[in-house]
Amino acid sequence: METQTFYSNGKLLITGEYVVLDGAKALALPTKFGQSLVVKSGQNHQIKWTSFDSDKSIWFEDIISFSEIEQKIVNDKNAAVKNTLIEILHQAYIQNPSFLEKEGYEIETHLTFPRLWGLGTSSTLINSIADWLDIDAFELLQKSFGGSGYDIACAKSNSPLVYHLENEKPHFKPIHFNPEFKDHIYFVYLNQKQSSKLAIANYMSKHHHVNAVISKINTITYETIDCKELKDFAKQMEKHEIIMSDVLEIETIQEKLFPDFKGVIKSLGAWGGDFVMAISKDNPKEYFKEKGYPVVLSYEEMIL
Repeated sequence: METQTFYSNGKLLITGEYVVLDGAKALALPTKFGQSLVVKSGQNHQIKWTSFDSDKSIWFEDIISFSEIEQKIVNDKNAAVKNTLIEILHQAYIQNPSFLEKEGYEIETHLTFPRLWGLGTSSTLINSIADWLDIDAFELLQKSFGGSGYDIACAKSNSPLVYHLENEKPHFKPIHFNPEFKDHIYFVYLNQKQSSKLAIANYMSKHHHVNAVISKINTITYETIDCKELKDFAKQMEKHEIIMSDVLEIETIQEKLFPDFKGVIKSLGAWGGDFVMAISKDNPKEYFKEKGYPVVLSYEEMIL
């Protein structure tokens, strides 16, 4: 068997976080960062798995036997990552059992972003496994990890997209979104890992009157795409933050951490973790550095 390599893009959700689960239309952007999956033949009816972080350090390695995958043998003695992998591979096996008819595999994953950045370590992996085994990535996600699936759409796409769920099925279409004011958009890493699963559970316990919220967010999504001026874009993002702050019963990240920031800050994805978007006339890198957030990427550096 020749070496096979698959690559999937990372993701950022600009509008529609949480409510995308209930059918809202969301603006999602694939990133210049992602993860590759390299598959070689192996032996002993097992997978020798090695995962590399962006600095080339190994952050996970283990042996997974075919029988663990077939029978979904997870236990507390395993590293959590191994159990997650077994769950994903078991679901992949249900969708395409033939891959366990081989002698074995040696698999490596290579991130091009630091793993803790939260740009889609899981979604890029799930999409690439689906590409490798020629199975439906959305089904693989749904039956292993759960989530809206916008991150899988980003993994597959090389341009901005509008994503929504209809009757629990994913729909997405590429759009033209390349704002003239993109030099005033920055992405700031907060270094506070958020669990998507926990964030979703918290949202599900609170989402009352969600239909009214969805139509407001849909309007914001389309108006955001059409924005010609920085101030209009900032206004839409601010509106979005206020609506979601109300739904989640959490103060906005700007109120909580950056009340003196001259500009607008918008949470992305699970509130309170990973990256936020900062909209500012002046380069805000110094401001965030002084606050203890040295990782600030420009739109150009981040977005595909």
